[in-house]
This record gives sequence, structure tokens and C-alpha cells, in this order.
Amino acid sequence: MKALFSAAYFPPIAWIAAARRYDTIIIEAKETYPKQTYRNRTEIMTAGGIRELTVPVIRNNHSRTDEVRIDYRDRWSTIHMRTLTAAYSASPYFQYYSDEIEHILGSKYATLLELDIATIQWLLKKYKIKCRVELTSDWAAPASEQHDFRYTFTPKRPYPTDSFKPYYQVFSDRIPFTPNLSAIDLLMNLGPEAKDYIESIA
Repeated sequence: MKALFSAAYFPPIAWIAAARRYDTIIIEAKETYPKQTYRNRTEIMTAGGIRELTVPVIRNNHSRTDEVRIDYRDRWSTIHMRTLTAAYSASPYFQYYSDEIEHILGSKYATLLELDIATIQWLLKKYKIKCRVELTSDWAAPASEQHDFRYTFTPKRPYPTDSFKPYYQVFSDRIPFTPNLSAIDLLMNLGPEAKDYIESIA
């Protein structure tokens, strides 16, 4: 079974939970690139609360998602790794995953879509989700198709989190549980048990 998804940079937990139900996920590549989405940002928990990590991009008003390039004029990848280290170095599983994340961030992908696919495939592998990742060849308007998730996961419209059971987060002693952060958060805190948590989400 196949489903359509938007691209995402280290996507949120709900994105991964939805993807696990399919044999193939098809990433939208031909849309006109929308702003302020998970396509170039992710959310993690830090000592100061939720922190948004954003990949700077180069585009014009009519760029397709597969045409959007990454802007390397600042040191965003170094900043992201430092922020992840500060946020998760005290987590139970940081040492198991940090080198691989640092490798992805240091790989200098030319386009945002290439980076997004790398983060998606890495997370699917760590969650032991066996599904193919493909790209669209043409754009099609949204339909009433239940397997179209392209506009389901967005920072502008919080995803329902009723089925997200609380799990230990690094700063649980001072910050209330926050559901549906980047799937990195769940992985850092639960490690191999993250797969069971994903499967428990309705």
C-alpha cells in the first residue's frame, strides 16, 4: 500500500507513525514550495523549552520543492548539531545516534529535498520501519484520498495528540511532557523502545 507525504526535516513523531503503515511512501517533490512547514524545520526540546531548528534555503516565489537549494552561507548545520548536543547529551541514547546525525548534517546536500530524504530514511531505519521511499514525478491536487498526508503535518495546525502517551524527556523535571516533537526526541529518550511507542499511536 502506498501513501503521499510532504517532505520533512527530521519529521515529527506523528509523521513517522503514519509512514509505518505503508509499504511505500511517496514524497511530494513537484509542488510549489510552501513556507513555514516541516519541510525545512524540526522541533526539539531544550532546557529553555521547545526549540525550532530551521534549514535556511534559497528559492524564488515559484520554486518547486525539488528545486529549493540549501543556503550554506551561515553555519546552520554546526548550530543544529550543537543545539542537539546541548538538548540530548544527557539522554540515555545520545551516544548511539549522535555520530550518524552529525554525518547527515555535515554531508552538504545541494538541495533541501536531498537532506530531507536522508533524514527520513535514517529515521525509518532506526525505527525499523521497512518501506520504500519514492518521489512524485508530477503534482496532483489533493483529493478525498485517505492515503494523502501531504498537508496533514504542519506547524500551523497542531496534530491531535490524544493517543500520545507521556514518555521520559530529558527536562521532564522542569518542563511538562510535550508530544509530537521531532522523532529524534523519542529516539534519544527511548532508543529501541521507540518503535513500540510508534506502534501504539492510533
